[in-house]
Amino acid sequence: MFDNLQDKLDRAFKVLKGQGSITEINVAETMKEIRKALLDADVNYKTAKTFTDEVRQKALGMNVLTAVSPGQLLTKVMNDELTELMGGSVTELETKANPTIILIAGLNGAGKTTFSGKLANFLKSKGKKPLLVAGDVYRPAAIDQLEVLGGQISVPVYANRESNDPVGIALEGIAEGKRNNNNVIIIDTAGRLAIDESLMTEISEVKAKTQPHEILFVVDSMTGQDAVNTAKAFNDRLDFTGVVLTKLDGDTRGGAALSIKSVVNKPIKFIGTGEKMEALDVFYPDRMASRILGMGDVVSLVERAQQQFDEKEAAELQKKIRKNKFDFNDFYNQIQQIKKMGNMKDLMGMIPGVGKMMKNVDIDDNAFKSIEAIIQSMTPFERENPDSIQQSRRNRIAKGSGSKLEEVNKLLKQFEDMRKVMKQFSNPAAAARMMKGMPKMPFGK
Repeated sequence: MFDNLQDKLDRAFKVLKGQGSITEINVAETMKEIRKALLDADVNYKTAKTFTDEVRQKALGMNVLTAVSPGQLLTKVMNDELTELMGGSVTELETKANPTIILIAGLNGAGKTTFSGKLANFLKSKGKKPLLVAGDVYRPAAIDQLEVLGGQISVPVYANRESNDPVGIALEGIAEGKRNNNNVIIIDTAGRLAIDESLMTEISEVKAKTQPHEILFVVDSMTGQDAVNTAKAFNDRLDFTGVVLTKLDGDTRGGAALSIKSVVNKPIKFIGTGEKMEALDVFYPDRMASRILGMGDVVSLVERAQQQFDEKEAAELQKKIRKNKFDFNDFYNQIQQIKKMGNMKDLMGMIPGVGKMMKNVDIDDNAFKSIEAIIQSMTPFERENPDSIQQSRRNRIAKGSGSKLEEVNKLLKQFEDMRKVMKQFSNPAAAARMMKGMPKMPFGK
């Protein structure tokens, strides 16, 4: 995410490296590089110019402390200004009305239907009872896709395959939701071009008849500046309440994320970071600014983990670890929960400093597959009793999983080592003794 922009901003900051103070000359040179980096990322020209002027003015007005380098100071100013540029603070979805009606709009291929499913899943996790309404009557298999997504997350879908009237279907869906006590109704609509007058009139009618509490405009973040221009045209007709940026896990230049708020003056409310139904995050401008500057996003990483790990399950797991009863069933479940958090490279990018280190490293999201195959080739008894897996069993597991015997032996060794460490760290006193006995770092006092 934003790898290109990160690289160019890093190069811009190097202008100030080794400088003892911030001056008109070195700031002007740095701002020139930053403006070029933003324009290369397909940020709106006026937005890029206004942004760099603001950063320059604030940087020149600050004194450099002896403990802070000019580069660090400029990074802080950049972080603050990027946060403001993208909205300043988080804007939450309006869901107080019962039922809350949410209309989804956007271009063809932006990911509206997938987002509709993700949003339903997100709201369900917050205790809501959503209903999905299949309002796309033009795209072949659009209804089928929404029904498949609804089935995956156990959310009902209202569809009328006999009708070609999006307005009528939307109204029928709302009536169905009210009958079944659904407190959130999400209306998926067909993709349309802003220049297609008949389709723009149609979605305006859907809005007028359904009176939605939220209108979310879905944007493919890989389209950059083009997405911003489209958003402006849609906003002139629909006056939408928020923007959704999809495909942020792809080769995103950053133009849409950085320009859209300043051009359209509507907040970004959600970002999509993958195909999985769990790959949806609330948009926090401050966290995104930190990630663009390569400073990580630990808060989002912790939140994703909290969403996937149940407190009761965690307590039970801790008891098993203390009694040295952690087995391959528990290990397999942990792998599944980690996979639900998102793609591995995206997760690594949330850890400060790690994102840059892993930039050119290809992390395979299928890395767990061989481990899963080995565990799945074990009998229920073997999974519950790892110590029982002797040589003959290892040979059978290797053949059953299509693995080499060395790979099975390696996994069993790593699992046993992990169990020992987990058991020691589950005892606070033992953990403290371990930490005390560790050698000091070379830079320690």
